[in-house]
Parts: sequence; C-alpha cells; structure tokens
Amino acid sequence: MRWSTIAVAALATVAQAHPGHHHPSGPPKGPACDWTDFWKLGNQLSKDAEIYLPESTEWTSVSQRWSNVGTPTVNITILPANENDVVEIVKMAQRCDIPFLAYNGVHGAITTLKDMTWGIAINIRKLSSVNIAPNGQTVTIGGGTNSKVVIDTLWAAGKQTVTGTCECVSYMGPALGGGHGWLQGHHGLISDQWTSLRIVLADGSVKTVSPTGPHSDLWWAMRGAGHNFGIVTQVTAKIYPIQHTNWAIQTLMFTGDKVQQLYQTANDVFLPTNGSAQPVDIINWSYWMNVPPVDPTGPVMEFYIIQEGVTAVDPAYVAPFEALGPVASTPNTGTYRDVSAWVGINMDGPPCQKTGAANPRFPVYLERYNVTAQQQVYDAFKAITNSSGPFANSLFLFEGYSMQGVHAQNASGSAFAWREDNLLTAPLITYMPDPANPVLHEQARLAGDQLRQILKGGSGRSELHAYVNYAYGDEQVGDWYGHDSWRLTRLANLKNKYDPEGRFSFYAPAA
Repeated sequence: MRWSTIAVAALATVAQAHPGHHHPSGPPKGPACDWTDFWKLGNQLSKDAEIYLPESTEWTSVSQRWSNVGTPTVNITILPANENDVVEIVKMAQRCDIPFLAYNGVHGAITTLKDMTWGIAINIRKLSSVNIAPNGQTVTIGGGTNSKVVIDTLWAAGKQTVTGTCECVSYMGPALGGGHGWLQGHHGLISDQWTSLRIVLADGSVKTVSPTGPHSDLWWAMRGAGHNFGIVTQVTAKIYPIQHTNWAIQTLMFTGDKVQQLYQTANDVFLPTNGSAQPVDIINWSYWMNVPPVDPTGPVMEFYIIQEGVTAVDPAYVAPFEALGPVASTPNTGTYRDVSAWVGINMDGPPCQKTGAANPRFPVYLERYNVTAQQQVYDAFKAITNSSGPFANSLFLFEGYSMQGVHAQNASGSAFAWREDNLLTAPLITYMPDPANPVLHEQARLAGDQLRQILKGGSGRSELHAYVNYAYGDEQVGDWYGHDSWRLTRLANLKNKYDPEGRFSFYAPAA
C-alpha cells in the first residue's frame, strides 16, 4: 500500500486522536467511523494501491478533470490495484456511510456529479489489462483500461473490437452508456460486444453478470445504464479478425454560407430517406469551430468522409461535396489506428488535454439533418461563439456513424434506447471558469440548451433523445434511457434491487 507523505502524517496523527477528530481535508466521519478507519483500510489494501489527500503533491495527477463544471467534491482519492481493493474500499464506504465515485480517464462531464458534496474518489486506472483468449474469439479487459491500449494490443494480434472513438477515454466509460465506435456498423455498440462482466455492487459483493447467468436481469441494465449499478472490474468481449487494413479520409472545409447546401448534400448522399442507413463502410463527421485565418466572420465547417477498405475515399462520395466549393479538400490514407488522429481526438489532440476548462455538452440524436434547423443553429452558434465572448473556443459536433450493426440488435434487449437514430449531435461549450464571474456557468447552460432546442425542434419530436455519455445533466431520466414506461419501470426496479440505497447515483441517476 502506497500512501502519500501527507496522508501518512495526517492519518498517523488522527489515529492517536479522539474518535471525533478528522483531518480538515478528509471526509467527515460517518455514523460509525472516523479517520482511523482509513488507516485500517490502507493496511487491508494491496501493496500497489495508493491513497492521496488534496494536500498531496500528486493530487492533481490523480484527480484533475477534463471538464470543470458541476464537478464532485473529493476529499480523498484511492487508486485500487486489483478487484479485492475495490471490494475493501466499497465495504468501508458502505459501513461508514461515506459517498464514493469511481472513475477513469477523463471522468465524464455531466453536472449530476456535483451532487457528491464530499467523499472518496476511486480512481481505477490501475485495473488495466488486455488478455486475449486462447481461441482468439474474446478478450478480457480490465475495468480501468484506456481505449487506445485496447486498440493497440488487439491490433498487434491481428484483432479488433468496437471501442470509443476518442483515444484518451477509458474503454469502460463509454460502454456503460452503450458506446459508439468506428466499427459499430459491422458489430454494434461497444456494450453489444460483451459476453460477461464482473461488477462490485454497493454492498461490496462481486457478481459475474452474463446474458444467461443468475444475474441476467442486471445484464440488460449494464448495457446503457451501467453507471447506476456498480464498479465493473473487468469485462469479456467478442473480438474479430482485422477486416480492413486500409482506411481513408477526405477532409473538406466550408465557410458558413454553405450550411444548407452542405447538409442537404449529406442527406442526399448518406441518408436519402427516413429510415435509411448510410453504407456500412462510410462514416460522416463534422465540426463547427472558429478558425479566424480561414474565416474571421464566423465558424467554419470541417466535414469528414471516412471510408474503410480503400486507400482513397470513393469519388462518388466526394464529388457532390467538392461541387459545393469548399475552401479546402484534403485526402489522407492510413490504417484504422489513424482515424482518431485524423479527426483530432487522439491522445495528443486538443480535446484530450486537461486545461482546467469547462466542457459541457448538450446532445441530441437525429434521424436526418433538417437543413432549415442547421441554418438556424449555425446562426445561433455564430452569435454565441463570437470572438469577444467567453465561448469562442467552443465546438459543434455532428457524428454520423454507419448503423447496420446497431440496428441489427434487439432494440429492447438493452438499456440503450436510441438504436434507430442515425446522427449524434452536440454543441460543446468550452470556456475557462472564472470565480469572479459566477454566472458564466449558467450562461453556458442557456447557450447550449438554446442550440440543442433548435435541433430538437427541427427533428419534429416532442421528446429529447440524448446520449447519456455526452449529457449535460439537466435532462430527464427518459431523455437518457428511453421514454417508454416499461424501460423506466424496469430500470427503477433493477435499481431498487441492486442499489437500494442509491450509492451509484452521481452519474445520470436512473431513479
């Protein structure tokens, strides 16, 4: 067990103090516990586990967040080194009535996390492993493993599976909310690949969950609402031989006067009718962002056409967009491992850096682009992100994956509810928090919600479909997990069965 120097000093002092004493930076004592219980816990954890207090010099490296709005208050951070460490931490927290929050990677950005006003952060990044089964058909992945580690390890073995698109996020975080990925057109969501998982529940018990085992009811919930039920220490997932070594991209940049033409063309080429799905080997993405050297008057639109199995994107897809007169049109070729870098979400990309900024998102799923709404939301985004305001570095994300593998799954077979939607969109309102301007967070919320409501209105739906992994935090439960009453009832019943005290209720609580 590794203690930070400050933790050793604080806990050693407290261990000799009267039971009501606790270090000012640490958790208040629970009904039956005080700081001596943390000393005892430390002696129960494995030699490679670590404990840090806010005064520790290592605190930033173990606790820094990607988005700093609506963040939890953490008084102590513990890094378990194995599953039993997780068990011991959860049991102690349960016994002492101390809130806790498990995380890895960039920690999510949902504002419901602010409801943790004190407690323990369980950083599970040491639970990192990728073990391919001897038959080459499955892989067992540790709960703290980074997505890039999974991709690279499998690639070296001639294998791949669906992971998140962003290299710096954990494998497990996106998967608990369903999980979109570059390969989903072939195989479905990240969580659709699972064959079993191990989970530490709120009482500290460890369960193996699978489609047919004794906890098969929980299997349904974990694939889409998994943040609500426990800490996944490992998962076994299907893997596949690498189908295509070559991938290609065409990057086209447009100025704001081409909004309607661009997205009408995207509909015509990729989603010609309601209910259609774009070709399985094609992905379309776009970003809106301010690039003053290209256009000082407003955001530019960077549009990506990504195709697998080729060394250049098929001209039949590229030509209609080049006919619109882009500012630039640039091809590139490589492998699957290059795709995230091409769209700027690799380990070194700006979205993967922890700068102290706030990065709330406001997601809405769509079936197709409504070109009138695209124009309206562009105009609003332009006004919100003007260079003289605090939100000038914001992005607007439009993610158009191939969906065949997602549609092929039983729509009622998991807690992920939005399998029929083709497009994932979200403004990302980026700004630096300013203690001297406390209304900035509310201004960002209003701005993001304004943009989302325009797209929702253009969808023709009265209900919001929101990707829980991008959620802001003020959405309704049905917006995250589906508006069908049977879905919400099933989730509530499972929550009551497996987490009746609501220990896992800080990330998009289901009940």
